[in-house]
Amino acid sequence: MQASKSNSLFPLRQRTLTLLLVCFFPWVLPADGQEQTKQRPRRVAGSETRSTPAKGSPVSAPEDVDEGDVVRVETQLVSVPAVIKNNSGRPLPGLRRENFLVYEDGQQQSIANFGTTEAPFEIALLLDTSGSTRADVALIRQAANAFINNLRSGDRVAIVAFNTEQKGNTQVATVEVISELTANRQLLQKAIQGLGSANGTPFYDALERVARQVFREPPREDVRGRRAVVALTDGVDSTSDIDFGAARAKLTSAGIACYFIQVNTEDFVEDRLLKDCQDDGRLSLSAKQLERYRAIFVPRASSEDFSDFCQMGSFERMQISRDLYNLARREMNDLAKASGGKNFVAASLQDARAAFAQVANEIGTQYSLSYYPTNKARDGKFRAIRIEVRGVPDKPQVRARQGYFAPKG
Repeated sequence: MQASKSNSLFPLRQRTLTLLLVCFFPWVLPADGQEQTKQRPRRVAGSETRSTPAKGSPVSAPEDVDEGDVVRVETQLVSVPAVIKNNSGRPLPGLRRENFLVYEDGQQQSIANFGTTEAPFEIALLLDTSGSTRADVALIRQAANAFINNLRSGDRVAIVAFNTEQKGNTQVATVEVISELTANRQLLQKAIQGLGSANGTPFYDALERVARQVFREPPREDVRGRRAVVALTDGVDSTSDIDFGAARAKLTSAGIACYFIQVNTEDFVEDRLLKDCQDDGRLSLSAKQLERYRAIFVPRASSEDFSDFCQMGSFERMQISRDLYNLARREMNDLAKASGGKNFVAASLQDARAAFAQVANEIGTQYSLSYYPTNKARDGKFRAIRIEVRGVPDKPQVRARQGYFAPKG
């Protein structure tokens, strides 16, 4: 949410910054949906052994495949990021492939790829400075640079930001990728220094953009299952064209682990929501926020009842605000848990730097596993994933992706 002048319908926040460090694409999220090519040998007369079909089975004519023909076999590689800790909560380094067992719907799977904690990461970092003061922007820059400096030299980072674009007579908040994935720290620092500002928070649009553009290319072998998004945000979207469900589906299907640094802006917002609409210091809900609230919480109500924020009473404004904040927290918790990521709470922007250090530490202790599921059905159903660790003292704590939805059709 964001501050606005008296006659504008801007988002609920003024000092909220949305830093979305890329939801790690690594984990147990969805299948990659890649294709493998297999060279089929040329058939030579008399050289094939044919099995006898079962009685009553239809017999089809043999398929002639010329030398050089390629048969495409669709595969589904499921990536599962995992953080393993001992009973004291300390990371367990040095584990090997044989220490892990992977189960899908209770059936053990064969691990096809395994990445140790030393393998590089790819991270998308989104910085939202909408409605912030200059001092707030400086804090965001400092926290973002500190985060990047805490990563390993081989880790690659992309910077995604919110900006404002003029469309006719209206200023519109947009999502902008200001730096593609790179390990060049100087380029990243330059991108952070040149951050713009936005008059809205297209949070869901930004999540979708990360999945669609930042990680548009299939991962290299050494970073498979090691992609993430990290966001510094209160999670209250104000201007997105898509909804949370669409953004979640994009991220989970791409196998991205999501980390959120939740900044508490609720008290700041509520104080200003109660101001008169003619007060320059007041906040208002955007038209998209009001319609989203109606559709989720009171779907039978008329859209006209939620068309004019200034005509709403104080109690109604406060209730809508609190419901939207609670919704945002549930959405971030759901996405972090489903993807194998984690939520961190920052009481203020001053605490963001410490939270980013925790995220960087999490990334440095993450293992990644991938497997081709034995269940080949394309039924769109949810598949539960479970990770077991053996050969270590006591019972370790395992945090990993919980499952994924199989492709459909």
